[in-house]
Amino acid sequence: MSAIHDLSPGFTGGTLDRADALRHDAAALARATADPAARLLRLDALVPVSEGGRLGWTPLADVPSDRLALLGLEPDGAACFVTLPEESATGVAPPAMRSPELMEVLDALAPGEAATYAAARSLILWHARHRHCAVCGHVTHPFRAGWGRSCPHCGAEHFPRTDPVVIMIAEHDGRALLGRQPGWPEGRYSALAGFLEPGESIEEAVAREVLEESGVRVRGVRYVASQPWPFPSQLMIACIAQADSDRLVIDTHELESAIWVSREEVRAVLAGAQGPFLPPPRYAIARTLMEVWAAGG
Repeated sequence: MSAIHDLSPGFTGGTLDRADALRHDAAALARATADPAARLLRLDALVPVSEGGRLGWTPLADVPSDRLALLGLEPDGAACFVTLPEESATGVAPPAMRSPELMEVLDALAPGEAATYAAARSLILWHARHRHCAVCGHVTHPFRAGWGRSCPHCGAEHFPRTDPVVIMIAEHDGRALLGRQPGWPEGRYSALAGFLEPGESIEEAVAREVLEESGVRVRGVRYVASQPWPFPSQLMIACIAQADSDRLVIDTHELESAIWVSREEVRAVLAGAQGPFLPPPRYAIARTLMEVWAAGG
C-alpha cells in the first residue's frame, strides 16, 4: 500500500509531549502535579469548554491525584491533566456518541486542540468502562498517571486499547461508492467502514466490509491516512480500492442506502454546492478521504 503524505485528518497534529517517562516516575509526577503552572482540561459532560478554537484549561485546585490522568507537557513544561471518573461511581458510563453541541465545538477546534481532546475523551471513557479486572473480576485502580489500571487481587495490568476500523471508498469507472446509515442527518452519505476482525489484514478487512455492506467486490486496496476517533476509541484506517462492478446488493442491517457519485459531484459538494448528498463533517477522516479521491488520489 502506498501512503499519501502531508494530510492532516481531524484529531491529529497534537502538540503535547506525551511524556511517557513521567508516567513511570512517581516523584517527578508529584512535582508536576504540585507545580502552580499545571492545568486541567475543562469539560462539561465530555464536551470541551473552548473559545476561539482553543481548549479551555483551569488550575488543578483540589482534584485528588488518583483522579488525574496526564495528557502531556506543553512546550513551556507545564503538565496538562484531565479528570477521570470517580472510582466510586456506579451506573452507565458517560455517553460515547456525539451530540449536536459537541459537533459544533469540534468543527471550531484547531487541529492540535482536537487531538488533545480526542486523547482525553478516549482515556475517560476507557476508565469508565474498565473498572473491573478482565482476568479475575476484581475492582482495578488507575496507575501510570492514568494510562493503566492495575488489579490488587491478581496483579494483572490493563492499558487503554484502540480498536482498528477500516474506512474506504470503492471506485468504479470514475465514481465513488458512498453509504448512508439510519440516524444520520438527512441526506448525509459517507465512506463505508467496519471493524477489523481477529486474524485479518487491512486489505482483507476492506474487501470483506465492502462486500458485506454493498455486495461489491474490490481489489487493489491503497492506504491513504489514519485518524484517532474518540467515540469511544478507534483508529480509522482510510483506504481506496478498485471495484470490479457497480452492481449493489445492500445489507439493510448495515446501510439504509448506497450511491455511486462522480468526482465532479464530490468536488462540488465539498466546495459547498448542493448535490446528491451531504458530506461528512470536516473533523471526520471520511471527508479527508473524499478530498483525496476527488483530487484524483
